[in-house]
Amino acid sequence: MHSQKYPFAVRLIGFVAAEAAEVCATLALAPPAGPSYFCLLDDSLQEPDLYIANGNDLLAMATLAGVNPTDVAPALLIGNAAAPAFPFPHLLRTVDTGALDARRMHHLLAGLIGKRAQALALLSARGVAPMIERRRHPRVDLDVGDPLLYQQRRQESPCGAILIVDKGGAFRDHVAEVFGARRLSVEWTDSAGAAVLLCDETAVSVLMINTSTPRIDPYRLCADVKCLPAAHRTAVMFLVGPNFSYDAPRGRKVGVRGVLDKPVADRHLYSAIKRLMSLP
Repeated sequence: MHSQKYPFAVRLIGFVAAEAAEVCATLALAPPAGPSYFCLLDDSLQEPDLYIANGNDLLAMATLAGVNPTDVAPALLIGNAAAPAFPFPHLLRTVDTGALDARRMHHLLAGLIGKRAQALALLSARGVAPMIERRRHPRVDLDVGDPLLYQQRRQESPCGAILIVDKGGAFRDHVAEVFGARRLSVEWTDSAGAAVLLCDETAVSVLMINTSTPRIDPYRLCADVKCLPAAHRTAVMFLVGPNFSYDAPRGRKVGVRGVLDKPVADRHLYSAIKRLMSLP
């Protein structure tokens, strides 16, 4: 059964700002009895449950082919009359106004979610976990790119701790429980100064900053940490709530790797940290 607490995460591909806002607004019109959705920020580290791509944009189609949608993470195309050539369901805009048909969109999405549930159930029955994408950059095209570029990107996996900046230690305990079998070191502080000191004096692979932590400027803290010689490989992520407006350009400038929306489902928390730490 669908949980209202964790709506399905949608990754938009190839839409300009106005089109993306239109798609997100249409997704918000989901029928009460069915699944609900929300659009991931461009900098989100969360694994999408499904993709929606601009079928009129060739770059978007190439990007979609690169992420390789599956039944577990399916895709929907919008606005491409040639969409039957691709193995994805498609939604054509209305001829007269070019608007999105909300009813048709949610019908197609419900079908994809149903197939996704069946695929996950089949994997579970076989005792197979869904694959987590660990790649941080687009795949290098060895036919047109320099293979040395791919080799240069290879680095040893970080082996430091996970440091959480939060108003309390409950989330730290939960993260430690999620990764219990791997015995990762998970630390916690509610002080920006202590966080900088820990990142300077100890090996920290991932710094998670809850943006609602009192007396913490998350952007300033990230900038201070990234200035440390010992923390050049520390991946900084923000935990953001619905009342926090993430400033993507500012975040990228100070070195934020990405964000996770609260509340964070364990599967998204696990996959994000696993990717950042290059865990097998």
